[in-house]
Amino acid sequence: MQSKKSFEKTSVGELVSENYVFAAVLHYFGISFYQYPSDSLEKVCYKHKVNPRQLIAQLESWAMQKDPSLEELYLNPIELLVAYLKKKHYYFVRQELPFLSNLISGISPEPGYELLLGDLRILFPLFVEDFIHHIHEEESRLFNRIDLLQSIEAGEFSTRDALTILEQDPIHYLADHHEIHDDEMKGIRKLTNNYKLTADAPLTMKVLYHELQNFEKELSIHAKIEDELLFPKAVELEKEASRTIQKQIQTN
Repeated sequence: MQSKKSFEKTSVGELVSENYVFAAVLHYFGISFYQYPSDSLEKVCYKHKVNPRQLIAQLESWAMQKDPSLEELYLNPIELLVAYLKKKHYYFVRQELPFLSNLISGISPEPGYELLLGDLRILFPLFVEDFIHHIHEEESRLFNRIDLLQSIEAGEFSTRDALTILEQDPIHYLADHHEIHDDEMKGIRKLTNNYKLTADAPLTMKVLYHELQNFEKELSIHAKIEDELLFPKAVELEKEASRTIQKQIQTN
């Protein structure tokens, strides 16, 4: 990385061109990079009352972030897996989607991109609405189901109540109805021609395409974690809870 002094004197446009992630870091501090392409970082930070050193530290912190692998997640109990997925949901809703929405609604379309951005401004809010609905449904049904199954195993319900719970929303039913949101980005992929841009495309479009493609990759990984780790663990938990109640019935 450049020295902090030269970093602060560099224009926002140059910094984002060197590392698209910097656009998201600026957004985190309430700064839309596309509004200040030729202004120095120092000038923009002064205008927004942001300490440049804090911003640089945040960029370095983001660069060091690393999600656990599927193997590492597999070794964790189901409650930690659910906690991880909830954390990712929060990140998507509070950080990723607002940043993408800000880009799509805020950047001024340059010649040749007016129609594309117009279509994205219609399509993306619909995707966001559906995605947030999916998250709420998943947390209220699947995650709540897992919590109830753990409570049954811990003996926190009467036999009658436990049997009633076990009959409702079985895991295999929730798995069959689980939506894979990678498919929901098909329209965006088609609209952006699989995120292809020419080398001379505007920086704003390069950042937008990069962020959309990165978000799609994250959704794909997220769906894989749910399908390959969460649901199998939940099925086993449901079996254990059912065995626990059957033993109680036999004992009584």
